[in-house]
Amino acid sequence: MLEAFTWYKQSTFQWKGEKLVVYIDSWGLTDDLPKADLLLITHAHGDHFVKEDIARVKTDKTVILAPHDVARELSGNVKPVKPGDRIEAAGVKIEAVPAYNIDPARLEAHPKANNWVGYVLQLGGNTYYHAGDTDHLPELDRIRTDVAFLPIGDGGYVMTVDEAAGMAKVLKPKFAVPMHYGFFPGVGVPADGERFKKAAAPIEVKVFKPVHPFANR
Repeated sequence: MLEAFTWYKQSTFQWKGEKLVVYIDSWGLTDDLPKADLLLITHAHGDHFVKEDIARVKTDKTVILAPHDVARELSGNVKPVKPGDRIEAAGVKIEAVPAYNIDPARLEAHPKANNWVGYVLQLGGNTYYHAGDTDHLPELDRIRTDVAFLPIGDGGYVMTVDEAAGMAKVLKPKFAVPMHYGFFPGVGVPADGERFKKAAAPIEVKVFKPVHPFANR
């Protein structure tokens, strides 16, 4: 269920099946990686959307899903999405879900009006939820997923460790995976992955080791 995933940095993941390669977000992608059949971008911030890194894995056949403000900056087979959209791309069923801040101290980081997204997608017979950058929103509690990738950046831009653990307990996935920590000052440290694992119990947590070394220790 998780063995097909690789974490590159921040919130960038690859899922590699026998005949399909999917990337979610693009920061940290390199020239030596398999080309993308499907690439999903959650929002416009530079630690998620990097055009140069998209170019490293993109081909003429790559399908790209992205919020409208990101899609306008891209060329090729690009499909703009907004929260609530359901789409099938590269044979994958995908739902774009809301991703924004509601904590008063974080409202300007990811405004609801931007229509940025997380994704729920079906891969290899399992359901995966990649939250993007978000707080724990009531409208997300309906999501049923086998795996939840949740940002834990210690509260500056996304949820704190404890807030993300609380969200995991509501969603009740088979596995929760922490992301979005350890790569910027003030946005979590590497030890936060294990902190999340303890806080989210009894939910089972998988703490990935990123391909790129943590920058914030």
